[in-house]
Amino acid sequence: MTKEFQVIQKRRLYLSISILAVALSVVFLSLWGFKLGIDFTSGSLLEVRFKGTLPTTDQLSATLKTTDLGDSFTLQPTENNGYIIRFQSIDEKVHQQVMDKIKADYEPKEKENNFVSQERYESIGPTIGSELRTKAFYAIILVNIFIVLYVAWSFRKVSYPVKSWRYGVAAVIALIHDITITMGVFAVLGHFAGVEINTAFIVALLTILGYSVNDTIVVFDRIRENLSKLPKMEFEVLVNRSVNETMARSINTSMTVMLVLLAVFIFGGASIHYFALALLVGVFCGTYSSIFIASTLLVIWEKWKHNRAQTS
Repeated sequence: MTKEFQVIQKRRLYLSISILAVALSVVFLSLWGFKLGIDFTSGSLLEVRFKGTLPTTDQLSATLKTTDLGDSFTLQPTENNGYIIRFQSIDEKVHQQVMDKIKADYEPKEKENNFVSQERYESIGPTIGSELRTKAFYAIILVNIFIVLYVAWSFRKVSYPVKSWRYGVAAVIALIHDITITMGVFAVLGHFAGVEINTAFIVALLTILGYSVNDTIVVFDRIRENLSKLPKMEFEVLVNRSVNETMARSINTSMTVMLVLLAVFIFGGASIHYFALALLVGVFCGTYSSIFIASTLLVIWEKWKHNRAQTS
């Protein structure tokens, strides 16, 4: 038999790494928060593309200041030889005025080698933005509640040495670990790189929850199998064996997913660029928590229960 990797026995090391990462993420979120996109705030977004020479930020900024936008806008260059212009909510009249002014300044009259095209235009009111924030929060909370209930029901026949509902709680703690670190990464990106979060980011978080809990349940299911096969084995040793038996599967599956996400991140369009990045961070954290955190929590819980029984 090959030598087992000491996961549970070195739990203090792996838990310390996770606690540090989560603590830093909470600090970043507290200090900087998220840079919210217009999905969560009122405002408008206009993306324009230039077929020929791209004007500089200063040139386009000077053009926009001559419209009714005034100074209330931001510019972000895109990978498609264009700009994303963000500003407060405007009516269709101002929208057309902005496009007409850009075309008048940068679209040649004689030849069509530098024409301007509108790639997209979005406008979100304050009521819709607030509603989206609220629904996103409740969606994440409800998903976690249903995960606890589902895992508890799935492991209802496992009552010793750890009760079934504690498997669900351990899975959710691992999920909180995953999404907290992912959110911390985007708080840093928002502060230093101006990366905004939108509804796609919330979809990424929900996807991470689903992927991570699936990986965790695979490990828990092996623990359940080994409890019936090896009822006399010490729980810590049994859990470590179960983790080792599923580790290769978890890592191989996650690596294939991460390679695909990396390709999407590098070669995908601007609209899914940070969606893929959020999934990359989340899948990595989910793999780590499934192997090193979720099962470790079961062992800690069992030892706490055992010690309390001895002292009472």
